[in-house]
Amino acid sequence: MKAMILKEFRQMRRDRRTVALMVGLPLMMLIIFGYAARFDVVEIETAVLGPGADIAAGQLDDAFTVVEQDPAGTAEDARQLLADSRAAVAIVTGAEPTIYVDGTELFVAQSALRRGDSLPAGVEGEILFNPDLSTAAVMVPSLIGLILLFIGTVITSLGVVREREQGTLEQLAVTPLRPSDVIVGKIAPYFVVALIDMVIITLAGILIFDVPFRGSLFLFAVFGLVYLFVVLGLGVLISTVSRSQGEAIQLAIMVLLPQVMLSGMIFPLKSMAEGVRWIGYLLPLTYFVEAMRGIFLKASSFGALVQPLVILVLMAVAVFGLAVWRFRRDVAPRAAATS
Repeated sequence: MKAMILKEFRQMRRDRRTVALMVGLPLMMLIIFGYAARFDVVEIETAVLGPGADIAAGQLDDAFTVVEQDPAGTAEDARQLLADSRAAVAIVTGAEPTIYVDGTELFVAQSALRRGDSLPAGVEGEILFNPDLSTAAVMVPSLIGLILLFIGTVITSLGVVREREQGTLEQLAVTPLRPSDVIVGKIAPYFVVALIDMVIITLAGILIFDVPFRGSLFLFAVFGLVYLFVVLGLGVLISTVSRSQGEAIQLAIMVLLPQVMLSGMIFPLKSMAEGVRWIGYLLPLTYFVEAMRGIFLKASSFGALVQPLVILVLMAVAVFGLAVWRFRRDVAPRAAATS
């Protein structure tokens, strides 16, 4: 028995990726849950508009971070600021002071309403875009991104790694096809299936959970296509650094977990400690969630969504470029050596 135990320890020591997963994953979960799993938002981006905006801004609780003051601003300006996601709360002063709250930011809205005692007396409140603060309305658009992420990273990487284990990928590498052609050809079926899933999930969310869809179908399609290129590229990239399906699953888990926890899908980014918040801004799901909530609930314009779209496009180019480079460097030379 002693020899068996020592043998297992030696085998575990050789499998560095498994050891890294066993040690690194619990540590990552501890850090993420410790610093990111917070529902109470302590930094609420607030716009103050109307006569005496500067005075009203000075009377706010410290949690209301004033990002814009405009003594000439109107209620329509306040609504537009929230629609463009330039503020989560907008206070309009005057004869009938009103506070507008962005209902798509569920926990931000709840925190703002709980801190209503710090607002000027007599302020009437109105929740925009998600007046019932429905959890389904906020989560369903986010779940679209999560499901596509699962298909792109886990399913795609397993499919490609399976072909590497069978040797068919190396056979394709010695054909006249370019590495980019091989990769595009391999992910095309997954791309089609993911598109079908996206349509099914969207229709189910609208019909079953009564989630409104107020935005542009064109913008929805554009973001869906670009995001799919990013996550499928991640799946291919995982497959190029994995020697087996087990390794692919391990790496996919390490890619999935931070995206779920740090993208703003569950926990608001503004509630996270600055030490981990920056990680969320490096994740594609962060920008897809922002775009989907804006399209579904706010009917956000193209101008309001340019930034997340540009970032996703850059991510798609970078991930695919890296996947092609890895394929050309690792898979193609091995295929040429064995042919």
